Amino acid sequence: MNSAVFSLTGPPAGRFDVSCGGRPLFSYVYQPDVPRDESPRPYIHPLYTLAGAVVTGFRPPDHRWHHGLSLTCAHLSGENFWGGPTYVRGQGYVQLPNNGAQVHLGWDEAAAGADGVALQQRLAWVTQAGATWLAEERRIEVTQVDARAGWWALDLRFTLRNVHSAALMFGSPTTEGRPAAGYGGLFWRGSQELAGGTVYTASGVEASGCNDEPAMGQRGAWLAYVAPSAAQPPAALLFLDHPANPRYPTPWFARPSYAGVSCAFMYDTPFALAPGAALTLRYRLVIAAGAWTRGQAAARAAALRFPDGEPAGV
Repeated sequence: MNSAVFSLTGPPAGRFDVSCGGRPLFSYVYQPDVPRDESPRPYIHPLYTLAGAVVTGFRPPDHRWHHGLSLTCAHLSGENFWGGPTYVRGQGYVQLPNNGAQVHLGWDEAAAGADGVALQQRLAWVTQAGATWLAEERRIEVTQVDARAGWWALDLRFTLRNVHSAALMFGSPTTEGRPAAGYGGLFWRGSQELAGGTVYTASGVEASGCNDEPAMGQRGAWLAYVAPSAAQPPAALLFLDHPANPRYPTPWFARPSYAGVSCAFMYDTPFALAPGAALTLRYRLVIAAGAWTRGQAAARAAALRFPDGEPAGV
């Protein structure tokens, strides 16, 4: 149950700031000011727990193209909408003139009140050469804040329509030959304080510290990331895959070593989108002010529903 009225301020300098009852929830930067080789795209940062802890990282020293929480694709028919160099089979990572951008076109809705906050946006995915390949409709919603239990939920929906003349292939470095690197899709990069945390999967697999291998590529309806015990204040994030998403339950790209999670439907198998066809991706992210156990994460996942009524965490 919501504890207070939501507020939405913006758009100053290409961003919206969202809060509830005076507590900041997140900032959505829809007109980013970053170098072209970072594949400019809208992102959420900072993302806060109700205790005020920031759980996203932005342009960290190890990967400058990691931008908080954003929708990405490292290999889209040869174009890079992830940022940085491209993995090339037999060569490794190579900086190519292929860093595409997601360009803001306009708002269809930007509203906040007692029931929540909603942002409805139109974007274009444009290659570095200037061709528009995807037309996107994006919706960001917050309707659930439980101040007593210390968590709130962020709902995301992305509808991508292929406006190119040929089929578009969504891939990853793993589909190009690099093992255990199937990143792409919705990607969260945590703050440096969250590195070395613990990953819990719906299938019971656990990974923590610098050991990324156990959870990498595991499929499941949900995945939880819990901050390391030294992090103060404590925090946990619960990622939920919608049952209607392609290849549900998604294979997860999860790296506790640097606090990174990706809902990677193209993890190890390319996904083709025909000309004129649309792809819709829906996710729920629960941000908690507390060091959840696996049991707590599983219970919360089982109790939640998506905005369209579909059960989460099944």
